[in-house]
Amino acid sequence: MNYIVWLIIGLIVGYVVSKAVNKSGDGLIVDVVLGVIGAVIGGYIGELLGNGIVLFGLNLVSVVIAIILAAVVVVVYRNVVARS
Repeated sequence: MNYIVWLIIGLIVGYVVSKAVNKSGDGLIVDVVLGVIGAVIGGYIGELLGNGIVLFGLNLVSVVIAIILAAVVVVVYRNVVARS
């Protein structure tokens, strides 16, 4: 179940960060894919760190880490591509 949540988080965070970083929407698909990758990796790391707080069957620590890492991956990628 957590993988589905991480996937959804990645889609949402990738979209929101894409719009916040680049208002014209260029690279939206790449940002969404990067958001999903960051969220899945972040969620998995959160699961490895421990049980955390479980609410409605979700490990909230892994969800928070998934959100943070998804945003970080998109922003770092955008800054690296923008400088190239």
